[in-house]
Amino acid sequence: MNKNLLGIDFEDWFHPELVQKYISKENHEPKIINGIEKILELLRKKESNATFFVVGELLEFKPELFDIILENGHEIAFHTMKHDRIDSLNFQNIFETEIRKFHSLTNGKSRGFRAPSFSLNQKSSWLIDVLENNNYTYDSSIVPAKTSLYGMPDAEIKPYTITSNSLEKNSNGKITEFPILVTKFLGKTIPAGGGFYLRTLPMKIITNAIKNYEKKNIPSTFYIHSWELTPEFMPKIKMSKKDDFITYHNLGKAFDKMDSLLDEFEFTSFENFSK
Repeated sequence: MNKNLLGIDFEDWFHPELVQKYISKENHEPKIINGIEKILELLRKKESNATFFVVGELLEFKPELFDIILENGHEIAFHTMKHDRIDSLNFQNIFETEIRKFHSLTNGKSRGFRAPSFSLNQKSSWLIDVLENNNYTYDSSIVPAKTSLYGMPDAEIKPYTITSNSLEKNSNGKITEFPILVTKFLGKTIPAGGGFYLRTLPMKIITNAIKNYEKKNIPSTFYIHSWELTPEFMPKIKMSKKDDFITYHNLGKAFDKMDSLLDEFEFTSFENFSK
């Protein structure tokens, strides 16, 4: 059976970009971290490993998250310190400090990175050099499809090596890129690798997308947010109709859909896959 990759974007209710638009910047009480045991129990039951792409400030708030994740056989990776878009103004000036901070919070165990909101693009390609310089070995920030929020439609669909000068095509870099699963739908390439798409697309489309990759011997890279697996801890924020739909649509169905995917397919962490 082919191994696929599962990344859990471990962030709290106030981190998603669309939520941030509607709330103040001051300190917020983390709630989603209280669902960690539920997530671990799901993975335990399915005998699956995952990579937790953790927003660093949650480790500052609750340092034992680090041990809990590792002791259960999972991998810890970096999702920035506060879930800022990496292509935002001045982010380049603080990222070096952030990556060092995360290094100390995780005893240098982190080797992988994912950009919040998949915000790796030509404007933020400098980040790949910083990852290289800090002994990172992989990234998973590229969606090979165009959406209104992100995407690089010309990127490879299978894992490839990436450099700051070549984000979309295989190059002789040190960082391996694991692009998110995509599929064809009504003649158009769309993301199928988790999040909103897991909640919105019929399961048949997602399972066929994974099977299609398996036939080509390509691992499917899948992602799900911690708040999608623990909607009971996700407060309802007043938002515009569109933002509300993207954030909350079918939120109650994400756990069961992930549960059935873990039954049907084999998933592992990025670290285990690369061994």
